Amino acid sequence: MEREQTSVLNALDVAKTQWYHFTAIVIAGMGFFTDAYDLFSIANVTKLLGRIYYTQPGSEKPGSLPPNVSMAVNGVALCGTLAGQVFFGWLGDKLGRKKVYGMTLALMVIASLASGLSFGDTPKGVISTLCFFRFWLGFGIGGDYPLSATIMSEYANKKTRGAFIAAVFAMQGFGITVGGMVALIVSTAFDHAYKAPPYNVDAAASLPPQADYVWRIILMFGAVPAAITFYSRAKMPETARYTALVAKNAKQAAVDMSKVLQVELEVDEQPKSCERASNSFGLFSKEFARRHGLHLLGTCATWFLLDVAYFSSNLFQKDIYTAVGWLPPAAEMNAIHEVYAVATAQVLIALCGTVPGYWFTVALIDTLGRFFIQLMGFFFMAVFMLALAIPYDHWTKKENRIGFLVMYALTFFFANFGPNATTFIVPAEIFPARLRSTCHGLSAAAGKVGAIIGMLGFLYAAQSKDPEKTDAGYPPGIGMKNALAMLGVSNFVGMLFTLLVPEAKGKSLEEMSRENEEEEGDETAKTSASRTTINPV
Repeated sequence: MEREQTSVLNALDVAKTQWYHFTAIVIAGMGFFTDAYDLFSIANVTKLLGRIYYTQPGSEKPGSLPPNVSMAVNGVALCGTLAGQVFFGWLGDKLGRKKVYGMTLALMVIASLASGLSFGDTPKGVISTLCFFRFWLGFGIGGDYPLSATIMSEYANKKTRGAFIAAVFAMQGFGITVGGMVALIVSTAFDHAYKAPPYNVDAAASLPPQADYVWRIILMFGAVPAAITFYSRAKMPETARYTALVAKNAKQAAVDMSKVLQVELEVDEQPKSCERASNSFGLFSKEFARRHGLHLLGTCATWFLLDVAYFSSNLFQKDIYTAVGWLPPAAEMNAIHEVYAVATAQVLIALCGTVPGYWFTVALIDTLGRFFIQLMGFFFMAVFMLALAIPYDHWTKKENRIGFLVMYALTFFFANFGPNATTFIVPAEIFPARLRSTCHGLSAAAGKVGAIIGMLGFLYAAQSKDPEKTDAGYPPGIGMKNALAMLGVSNFVGMLFTLLVPEAKGKSLEEMSRENEEEEGDETAKTSASRTTINPV
């Protein structure tokens, strides 16, 4: 059976797009800008960390991070993100979105600054401190995923909800781009200021003492956008849907909504005896499994499979570029030039593929729908990954490197005009309000499990089959060609799990979550909706 939606929620669904919606996009989106900057800027400085702390005295070969250290530096933030997604997702449903939202941003500011101030008397000490602070940085980033998605979905109207949530997530593309640009600016400034030695020099001469400042400044800059947004985030009211459906205070929901949207709402509080008795099932109940079990499996599995490919490709761009000869070998660059070269590649890929993909999703998601975009994105990611892998030897030839770059950029375009955006959007739309943040956090955490597995697998698998050509300390792998092919296969599997995810285009959150559907045998709550008067301003 269906029950009548409250008028407050109806008013949210049909509210015209106005200035506050765009304000909310910026406030929530700046968190994702910071998330992307902090997670992916480490890729610009990992080679520099290897040169600074692991170059052997008297060696002619620049140092690199040992396998276990590289895994820790790249993966510890993802572990923190996974934990933060589960914890803050649950807390957002228990305490409310607003009460928890500021905590995540404050943690990101503190941990970003602390990462750049990592200390120690030995290389092991510095790296250990860096990993400790990056874990807590990831913990704060993790909380931003379920809270930002849930808040934006609960503020939006049903006509443009997909575009609004996608716009929040699209700020990730700008965060990746700015991360590369900051690395370009900082490395250029130090290169000119200290006249770092040119190419083709020995390892010791190629490492200016000031190089230690470069990676610290790049990582610390991540605190700036988060700090700028903190006050605005603290002033945001609680979402009306949480207040009405979870806190069960329709009158307060109307008051909060009137503050930010151009409507006046007057609500007669419903008697205690008329409060909803239905939809009280928990996350681990049979009723949840019956209604949403397959949905949760679909959102978790698709995010898992997407992140296996997406984070592998993003975090190890530098290794892929070096393998195909697009970047010179480390021995031919001084340490600061190498940061510049890696950052240049990151910015080019972001501008050519990543950023446009996000905004194609924003423009078309409420027209094409989530299901179509996700299925299409997985398909083309698989096609382009396999197109890189199967004729891999062709792409390693000097005259074909531009073609490789174009194909590689297209995988990022269809990741973002595809499952990287939709896996973030859909969990915020299809689950009940009291479990929405928790389910989004679980789905996102499944993605981070995929990211960690993909990162560790790619780190080892992409090593050459020839023991003499592997990086120092690594066992032989299956080669870059086969590693890329495996990522393509994971995308095809993602297409299959997409079939479990429902389409939310044009539907209200309550319709998707079936919150107005009574449990079997519940006849007492049919008239529970509060009476609301709506006066447009």
